[in-house]
Amino acid sequence: MARVYVCSCFGITETQVKEHAEAGACTPRQIASACKAGTDCGSCVRRIQAILGRGASPRREPAVQGDLTGANDLAGRGEPVLSGLPQAA
Repeated sequence: MARVYVCSCFGITETQVKEHAEAGACTPRQIASACKAGTDCGSCVRRIQAILGRGASPRREPAVQGDLTGANDLAGRGEPVLSGLPQAA
């Protein structure tokens, strides 16, 4: 199977974006936090939105409850989503 690149700036493939989405990244900013795709020239952001099934205009999502409280807020500010989690011992 041929590799289909979504982000040529960082060499990120469609398969990698889908893997990050399956792992919980549900916005282009969360994908960017996971692998940098969309953070350089930005030409791949619409393709990332399409892969995520979000269309051309992203919608804001409320923060989730539990261990990830505020994760969507962090992503909305462009901060790494995992920065809000407690450090492992």
